[in-house]
Amino acid sequence: MREIHAKKGLDIECKGWEQEAVLRMLYNNLDPEVAEHPEGLVVYGGIGKAVRNWKAFEAIENTLRDLEANETMLVQSGKSVAVFKTHEEAPRVLISNSVLVPEWANWDHFNELDKKGPLCMVR
Repeated sequence: MREIHAKKGLDIECKGWEQEAVLRMLYNNLDPEVAEHPEGLVVYGGIGKAVRNWKAFEAIENTLRDLEANETMLVQSGKSVAVFKTHEEAPRVLISNSVLVPEWANWDHFNELDKKGPLCMVR
């Protein structure tokens, strides 16, 4: 585990400000002054994680640093799953989290999946 702090200033780590903005939002969510349990990646609400796990955090972080202005990263349930060539007017990041169909959209099923690790409850 590492301690994450919100970044400020004009120096950027990414290839553009759109990518940098997403990275800074991620850092801000996990800053100890903001996050409920930053060591567990929990932003608030006891289970609301920013990302699935630390490996996924590092993958998202590295992908954002390398993401070009004509690419879009897809994040599914707290994990980077793809980067697509798009165009400069397209979103830099698309995110889908905790999508359960009504038949299984209950806490018992969610907790079962959460233990297995295939999803990320983001609030």
